[in-house]
Amino acid sequence: MTTTARSLPDQNRTALLRRRVKVIVAFTISYNVIEGIIALVAGTAADSAALIGFGLDSGVEVLSATAVAWQFTRREPERYEKPVLRVIAFAFFALAAYTIVGSTLSLTGVTTPESSGVGIALAAVSVVVMPLLSVVERRTGRELGSATVVADSKQTLICSLLSAAVLLGLVANAVFGWVWADALAALVIGAFAIREGIEAWNGDTCSTAIGELMEGSSSQEHHHSEGNHA
Repeated sequence: MTTTARSLPDQNRTALLRRRVKVIVAFTISYNVIEGIIALVAGTAADSAALIGFGLDSGVEVLSATAVAWQFTRREPERYEKPVLRVIAFAFFALAAYTIVGSTLSLTGVTTPESSGVGIALAAVSVVVMPLLSVVERRTGRELGSATVVADSKQTLICSLLSAAVLLGLVANAVFGWVWADALAALVIGAFAIREGIEAWNGDTCSTAIGELMEGSSSQEHHHSEGNHA
């Protein structure tokens, strides 16, 4: 009787975390669908390769979040960790391919990113919203012990960094005429996306990554304290 009573809080907490994951991915999918449509329309109107690519990237984020959403509709989500991680890995690789190819075309002068007021506003909103969403999802995934949720949170963070790159590129282009600024930032993000894709493919989502930067020093102190107690 005592054992059962003691296990109930853990079960309740797990159920709460699973519901939270569903809410997070539902918001992520909805936000990115809207973001993608606006970016594609604005990018087409401004003939901006950066904005069009940004819109396509939103589709990659939707794919990753949808995979996690599907997993948590299953009775035993843990059984589907590996195949969902593979889907997320492919999403990372697709994102890396977009950023590297797109930035290379821009640097070589094949395409020229154009300025767009709508694009600047959209990227600015994403720079605020997406990192916060990534932090919440990452902490939820780590507490739940779900590699797929943690991997998807990294995908969200990568997309927020891409938003920052697009924002900087559009602003630099509008103010200084620096059409190459977003391309250089995108190359760096592409390299990180490859790394995260490899980690997701191998199921290694607990190693140090750019997502750790969002955890803050308090998280590091917490883990250090646990290590001392062990």
